[in-house]
Amino acid sequence: MSKLEQTLSSIKPVNPAFYEKAQKRLDNLTKPQGSLGRLEEFAAKIVAITEKMEPILHKKAIFTFAGDHGVAEEGVSAFPKEVTPQMVLNFLRGGAGINVLARHSNAEVVVIDIGVDYEFGNTDGLVHKKVIRGTKNIRKCPAMTQDETVKCLEVGIDLANEYAKKGYHIFGTGEMGIANTTPSSAIAAVFSKRTVEEVTGRGTGISDDAFKNKVRVIEDAIKINKPNPKDPLDVLAKLGGAEIAGIAGIVLGAAANRIPVVIDGFISTAGALIACEIEPKVKEYIFAAHTSVERGHWIMLERMDLKPILNLNMRLGEGTGAALGMSMIEAGVKIYNEMATFGEAGVSERNEDDRGGRLDVGGKQ
Repeated sequence: MSKLEQTLSSIKPVNPAFYEKAQKRLDNLTKPQGSLGRLEEFAAKIVAITEKMEPILHKKAIFTFAGDHGVAEEGVSAFPKEVTPQMVLNFLRGGAGINVLARHSNAEVVVIDIGVDYEFGNTDGLVHKKVIRGTKNIRKCPAMTQDETVKCLEVGIDLANEYAKKGYHIFGTGEMGIANTTPSSAIAAVFSKRTVEEVTGRGTGISDDAFKNKVRVIEDAIKINKPNPKDPLDVLAKLGGAEIAGIAGIVLGAAANRIPVVIDGFISTAGALIACEIEPKVKEYIFAAHTSVERGHWIMLERMDLKPILNLNMRLGEGTGAALGMSMIEAGVKIYNEMATFGEAGVSERNEDDRGGRLDVGGKQ
């Protein structure tokens, strides 16, 4: 049995009994039932995923995968591909957006070279897992071979297993790769059966003419490669990227280890979608951090039946949304763990004969 097959066989459905137990405690806290909205939802989901009635989220890791894309030569990005290794070095120096927001969320940033067309040498702090030196141009041929695709998935799985053994409680996903909104849009189009224009955005901020070119490039890539939507590995190999595959592997590995995973924006969601198409049960382990301004993002989230936590008009990637999402999830868990129950606080509960939906606690609704 391959590593991928072993991982898939380890993924089990979330036990609804733990949702019920968590909800019982949440409903008994000193507040009107449901009054903390989605924070309560986050807490119950964490309890169900971890199967721990007093969960903790102290150790957080955000995996930022870096990879280049051959399709960049088609002029689909506002930036040259040299920016990919430059930004990787910026991550390692702690100067990027993900570093700032990870510090804010008290999360560790793990930077992985999985497919950058650049040799970093013995760069301190970089996780060296290079499978390919960038994908091939999807407008001309498949992005990767099947073997390369599986190796990239297994990089993510191995990292998930490694950090699970280290005792990490929650994972986040991020990426860096110039032109990677192009393969992500292609993946969204294939699985959603929407037109390319419906799922394609402007990425790093391209002009109108460049956007029209980007749509044509993606349409050509799908026509030339003929990916099979019933075979997620085929779609990933023909249209995807090394970092997208690594993210899919992290999501699969997280689910196999019963660890919640917070996905970032458009590219991370493309990776998560691949994971869900491979094994639908993994969506129970995923939190969608936010919805980006990329138009295909909502379409992918809807296919996975995931509701984003935030909507801040973000489109940076790197794992920035995941860092913020982790803060919201941790807030929900702290409410669940630290807030007093009615009995503990000596506060009267709702009147049994109250039909108006009111709870008399400090005059609050």
